[in-house]
Amino acid sequence: MFPLRDENPTELFPFVTILLIATNVLVWLLVQGGGVAEPFLSSLCAYGAIPAEITGAVGPGDTVSLGEASCMIGGYSWTTLVTSMFMHGGWMHLIGNMWFLWVFGNNIEDSMGHLRYAVFYLLCGILAALTHVFIDPSSTIPTVGASGAISGIMGGYIVLYPKVRVYTLIFLVVYVRVIPMSALAVLGLWFAIQLFSGLASGAGAGGGVAFWAHVGGFVAGVVLVKLFAKRKLVEAKHAGVVLTKEQIGRFGSW
Repeated sequence: MFPLRDENPTELFPFVTILLIATNVLVWLLVQGGGVAEPFLSSLCAYGAIPAEITGAVGPGDTVSLGEASCMIGGYSWTTLVTSMFMHGGWMHLIGNMWFLWVFGNNIEDSMGHLRYAVFYLLCGILAALTHVFIDPSSTIPTVGASGAISGIMGGYIVLYPKVRVYTLIFLVVYVRVIPMSALAVLGLWFAIQLFSGLASGAGAGGGVAFWAHVGGFVAGVVLVKLFAKRKLVEAKHAGVVLTKEQIGRFGSW
């Protein structure tokens, strides 16, 4: 199941969403070397969120295994709750995350204004990472990816725009179709998959996926979105009212 686009028009130019996508791509290319072994592994160790390092289960000078390489503990620790959300584990990881961010992020930015949206995104990402740390505090595996923050975007979307149609690519063995579904159905099913996958895998990541970070980010988005969204902007969108630049300015684009 892969969302392709929604039927939710935007009023504001999605400046922050585009900036976030550009930043993630540039970090992948310039910091992580586009996946080239040495800079990639170094970036995971330096900027990935390692739960055991954050909780103090391992201390400075300790070494933890990372497949064929190893990480020396004693890096940025708590700041990795932020840096980790701009790191990725591969090209498909990056592309998938950025696509979800584009499909759902522009409308959440539309509902909040640029600055509120940026704070909301970062806060959801931090809470997602903390959920993963809480569930598996002794893990020495670096966690990376924007998916926790994007999960918060999706949680916010399901609250604000549950009835909006999302054109979704469905894969069922040989059955491949694009089907319009409500955001409530698409995102609700996505969340259920993350939750049950997390329960099935227990603490930590299952199959290399930090399901509990997704769950934590989504719940954070559901809980926080009404605090950040601007009621008049959301009401106008639901009513199908196209706002003028003057009206948007009056409500405040920030």
